[in-house]
Amino acid sequence: MNTELTRISKFLSFILRHKPESIGLVLDDAGWAVISELIEKSRKPDLSKELIRLIVETNDKQRFCIDESGTRIRANQGHSIAVNLELAECTPPVVLYHGTASRFVDGIKEQGLTKQQRHHVHLSQSIDVAKAVGARHGTPVIFEIPALKMHSEGYKFYKSANNVWLIDHVPVAYLLDS
Repeated sequence: MNTELTRISKFLSFILRHKPESIGLVLDDAGWAVISELIEKSRKPDLSKELIRLIVETNDKQRFCIDESGTRIRANQGHSIAVNLELAECTPPVVLYHGTASRFVDGIKEQGLTKQQRHHVHLSQSIDVAKAVGARHGTPVIFEIPALKMHSEGYKFYKSANNVWLIDHVPVAYLLDS
């Protein structure tokens, strides 16, 4: 993704996941925004329906989706605002991974993985994706999570539209260094 698309993708992430009110946008309960309203309120002359569609289609992490009517957009996960993504509980694979920066390890080993200001803790089926996530904030550390065991012990897992596994909390007892 070129730098212009990256800039607009970051703007969309900020608006659709964290601060829609910063441009006077109102999301519905499920996090959907009307695309024409997003364009109008963004006051970005380069933002268009075609550019938004291109970002949705080419975003390597599939952060966004457009509804079947083609008139609304939302972020797939990572919200710090109240939205109901209507995710169904599902059975996870045997193992999932969480990537973080080394400077956060001590706190994680004390409290487990917590959702902080987001709706869920994010986990990945891929150790490579987890490494990339951890590397965004420093030297990556990967935790292996025995997800199927956790699920069998009553923990609820969800899977977002872009294949990110979500859970409310991973207690310390389930954190394995990879």
